[in-house]
Amino acid sequence: MKAYLHQVRISSKKVNVVASLVRGKSVKEALVMLKFTPKRSAPILASLIASAAANAENNFKQDADKLFISKLVVNEGQTLKRGLPVSRGRWHPILKRSSRITVELSPLEAKPEKKKSKKAAKAEKAEIASTEKKAPKVKKAKKVVEAVETPAAEAATESEKSES
Repeated sequence: MKAYLHQVRISSKKVNVVASLVRGKSVKEALVMLKFTPKRSAPILASLIASAAANAENNFKQDADKLFISKLVVNEGQTLKRGLPVSRGRWHPILKRSSRITVELSPLEAKPEKKKSKKAAKAEKAEIASTEKKAPKVKKAKKVVEAVETPAAEAATESEKSES
């Protein structure tokens, strides 16, 4: 359930700003967000996502409401090299950049769980460590070995008692 758009006459950096808003969102939610995003690339992405959803419905018999954007890739396309003549026979280059956009949709059931960010993982470790510090420490009991009284040992202890 894919859709491609090549040679869009807008810089890939500008498209990527809007693409980052909708990555991982459901199709319905993404289309609503793009409708109210005041960027030139928003309607371009909206039409591409709608096209991918239509492909899913017609070709794969999927429900568009149960799809999410699993992959949204924006790459550089062909660059047109133009120029502006300036004094002394020189020329200032003007690069007219384009983009290639790929959208891939997947069913919501296949949506992977989000990985924890490094900050969240660090905070969780710190919380566990703090709870361990607050818990009372249990000292290990020393093994007490009882000496087996032997007749020789008893005689020695009795002689020590009688001397004192």
